[in-house]
Parts: sequence; C-alpha cells; structure tokens
Amino acid sequence: MSIEIANESGISVDEPELAALARFVLDEMRIHPLAELSVVMVDSGTMTDLHQRWMGEPGPTDVLAFPMDELRPPPPGSVRGDRPAADAGLPALLGDVVLCPEVAQQQAERAQHPVGEELALLCTHGILHLLGYDHAEPDDRAAMFGLQDKLLAAWRGGRGPAPAGGEPGES
Repeated sequence: MSIEIANESGISVDEPELAALARFVLDEMRIHPLAELSVVMVDSGTMTDLHQRWMGEPGPTDVLAFPMDELRPPPPGSVRGDRPAADAGLPALLGDVVLCPEVAQQQAERAQHPVGEELALLCTHGILHLLGYDHAEPDDRAAMFGLQDKLLAAWRGGRGPAPAGGEPGES
C-alpha cells in the first residue's frame, strides 16, 4: 500500500503516525494492498480556497476528500481475493485527503483532546469519504460515524479511553 503524506501547512504534524493510521484504516476496510492514498496538510488560506472552489462554502474547513478511482471495500464476509479479476494486482488511486491542521488545532481545543487525536479522526473521516461513505442522510450519517468511531477505537487499542467523537466539517 502506498501512502504519501505531504505537509504543506507549516505546522508540525506526526506524519509517520498519520501514515500508520491510514494504513490501519485501509487494512481494516480490506482495501487492496496496492492501493494508493495521498494525505496532504495545508494552511487555512489554501483550505479556504479549496473549500470555496469545491464545496461552494466560505472559510476553511477541517477535511476535504477528493476520490479518484471507484474503489470500494469488499462486502462483509469476503476477503481481498474475492475481488473481480479486473481489480487483481492493479494499483488503484483512492484519492486525496486534505487536512487543515490549523482548524484541527481549534477543534481539538474545543473538544479538549490532543490535536493528534483530532487529525486521526479527520484522516479516518476523509478516507471513509474516499471509499464512498457519506453523512448527508441520517441513516448514512449513523453508519459512517459509527464505522469511524469503531475504526478509531480499534486504532487506539490499549492507549486509554477514547475522547468523545467529533463531527468533521463537510468534505
């Protein structure tokens, strides 16, 4: 699995930790091991531009997701090998998850947890969007946020109690 992390935000971020989290989430979602993901961290000015251009909304947001290939997790109970032959051995571009550490810092302060936890939540949220999950409808919202919470709890493992789940902005 190829996970590229680019920090263009000017804020120090634990990039290896984010890469490990992304790999964990993709593994848990049983995404093909040759899939490619890009996680980019940008400053609030850049995020404001992206948010306006792609979502038509003012100001910066915390996370945006830009899917590339139509890659979906295999159905429950199947394994990676169950995928159609067309998927076998071909690298797939999942897309880009764009994070804004400045916004994440503000949200972490309000939620009273470390910014690393907020970035983990946002990265997971963005990856789920790349995989086709959405939260526009109440049932979809419940499914996506439930899965997000489950993945983050599994990631944290024995690291102590999980902070209350946050709700990332539109992406």
